Amino acid sequence: MMNEIETRKARKLIQPCGLHCVKVKDLGVSFGSQVVLSHVDLHVHCGQMLAVIGKNGAGKTTLIRAMLEEVPHTGRVEFRSVEAGNLKKLRIGYVPQKLNIDRSTPMDVYDLIASFKSKYPIFLRSKKLYQEIKDALAIFQAEDLIDQPVGQLSGGQLQRVLLSMAVMDDPDLLLLDEPVAGIDQNGLDLFYKNMVYLRDHYDAAIIIISHDLDYVKKYADQVVLLDQTVKAHGTPKEVYDSEAFHQIFGEVEP
Repeated sequence: MMNEIETRKARKLIQPCGLHCVKVKDLGVSFGSQVVLSHVDLHVHCGQMLAVIGKNGAGKTTLIRAMLEEVPHTGRVEFRSVEAGNLKKLRIGYVPQKLNIDRSTPMDVYDLIASFKSKYPIFLRSKKLYQEIKDALAIFQAEDLIDQPVGQLSGGQLQRVLLSMAVMDDPDLLLLDEPVAGIDQNGLDLFYKNMVYLRDHYDAAIIIISHDLDYVKKYADQVVLLDQTVKAHGTPKEVYDSEAFHQIFGEVEP
């Protein structure tokens, strides 16, 4: 018999249909005369995890910012129904690389999420919203954090809270910009297990920026090697065996 958390999770399951995809077409970003990204093409289906890897300064965070329409860019980002062939507006969930939070803030986890999800003042607590937030937190084994002050959360706890916030609106695309920077080994293991859960049970495409080459090799469905433009794209094995990978990273332990 399922326990309470498993029951909550089961309510949220949306089996990936495999009939939707996200496409980035010929995306480019320049700041003045400096070209940061050029002719970037990506393609990821719902229920897939695509990892973007590359050295510092390769344009990975700029790619995320362009997809979020935070910086001007050329090219297009599309969400397409393979079944119907039509284009739809993307619902995007986003987990940033880091979030600067005042350690002395009295805001708790409920207040943080409710401030983004509700049009009403957060001091007017809604029992319905409280339960919705608790259900979302339960997906990442974080429901016990709902009343905890945000400033007292560890890096791993805050990351799970941000993931819960990102998936509450059932996004078509989940963008993760190095969300585990500074997280310990146990936190890394839990994070990637959560990614597998999202990949297998949500009708969303996942794009993650990562420096964790071993974890990417183990968990990603597709990998893009970025250095201003796409240098290699394919399965982890295909990309890790490519000449471009060895030129950028050198020899990596198998």
